[in-house]
Amino acid sequence: MDASHTPEVPERLELANAPEPSRPLAEGDDALPRRDFLRLAGAGAGFMLAGCAPPVAFASAPARGIERGRGPSPSSSHVVIVGAGAWGGWTAYHLRARGVRVTLIDQYGPGNSRSTSGDETRGIRSSYGDRAAGELWTPWARAAIARWKLFEQEWGPAFRTSFFHETGDVIMRATREPFITKTIDLWKANGVRHEVLTGDEVRKRWPVIKADDITVAITEPDAGVVRCRAATQAVAAVAQKMGVELVIGRVTPGPIVNGMMDGVVLENGTVIRGDQYVFACGPWLRKLFPYLENRARIPLGHALYFGVPQGDARFQFPNLPSFNFPGVTGWPMLPVDSRGFRVRGAIAPTVAAGASAAPAAQPASPPAAPSAAADPTLQDPDLSSRWTNQDRVDGARRFLAARFPILANAPLLETRACHYESSVNQNFIVDHVPSAGNAWIAGLGQAEGFKFGPVIGDYVAQRVLGIDGDPALKKAFALPTEQYEGPPR
Repeated sequence: MDASHTPEVPERLELANAPEPSRPLAEGDDALPRRDFLRLAGAGAGFMLAGCAPPVAFASAPARGIERGRGPSPSSSHVVIVGAGAWGGWTAYHLRARGVRVTLIDQYGPGNSRSTSGDETRGIRSSYGDRAAGELWTPWARAAIARWKLFEQEWGPAFRTSFFHETGDVIMRATREPFITKTIDLWKANGVRHEVLTGDEVRKRWPVIKADDITVAITEPDAGVVRCRAATQAVAAVAQKMGVELVIGRVTPGPIVNGMMDGVVLENGTVIRGDQYVFACGPWLRKLFPYLENRARIPLGHALYFGVPQGDARFQFPNLPSFNFPGVTGWPMLPVDSRGFRVRGAIAPTVAAGASAAPAAQPASPPAAPSAAADPTLQDPDLSSRWTNQDRVDGARRFLAARFPILANAPLLETRACHYESSVNQNFIVDHVPSAGNAWIAGLGQAEGFKFGPVIGDYVAQRVLGIDGDPALKKAFALPTEQYEGPPR
């Protein structure tokens, strides 16, 4: 077994300020009781005895529709998960915490550069006034924020690093558009602490932001940014310490016989069988299951990381929040690894001499040129190039010049590109593989899936174990029956 893609979990905590290990969990809590965890974790139990804690006690951060326990699943259940990214890794973690045997398979390894979770950072927020599923997503996003903080408290010291950074998030607009109004309504309905600021307050609080045209802003003070590649690998490493078996290899689904999937097949012909199968393989779902071919899209998104001025802490955490302008999001540099000041999106070039200093922004993922749209490799995560072209770099620089003028000529340190997954019904999918009662599809994160990992993994785990939970969530996450009108562009 090749586990080289995941970091080593430290055997001991030597930090003077390390937090006390979590309390032993009572029956019915999120994770296994300590005695059962020690019994089931096998070789991984050594790190427990050396002073580390059991799986994080997420019971203190409950999420709508998620119940504890194993449901009707027998104690000998074995679940095979294909995909060790944000959703697959967290599903493995939660299944193992419920006492289930788990085999986790990934063709390139957790946090690899082809994966959706392979970027360096992801924003963690709950502002979904612009999404059709906002009423369902907002409370889950709030639970996810709480769970990321718990994971950070438990495992940041163990790995001697930081995963979650509470940057806060600010959304700035020239007018009070529906996105702002609806997000405020959702926050109020869910008791979310927030602020509504005037343009003058924005300019006073963050003078490095050029916000002359801004009249309203809303903030979520406890939102943040997670180092997603590092966190994905850490979750996989912790899951392995809990007893999950990680296999590096490419699989194809086995045959469906009498309504049940019979194993998954590695490239060398090895068949891995379980009682249940979960396919949480992001943009590869369309390749594995033809049913999704015209019900899912996998556009490429690009993120750029710019260097900040030497000795100038104004563009670093914790001195600046993550930010949202029309078509552009980003956040400050995180000093833990200093990847850079992150920008996703762009401002289009001016078309007239009298254009304003801050021209209208184009979508965060600019449409591809007609010639590129016909390139079939852009629809294949195994073949697509992740190169960020000069047009995107120029567009990001126009944004910096318009909103962060001190960074207008900042050096470009690195770029990242990944396939996001979206579905025709604009929601997640957690449902059975068509015609297979023991196989599941878990994916289509709508470019927002990473942040939900600690929650969606728990939800997938309970569904696999026969606990349906909230009927509204089950209905919302069902496989869509409608299709897109045209082919991918």
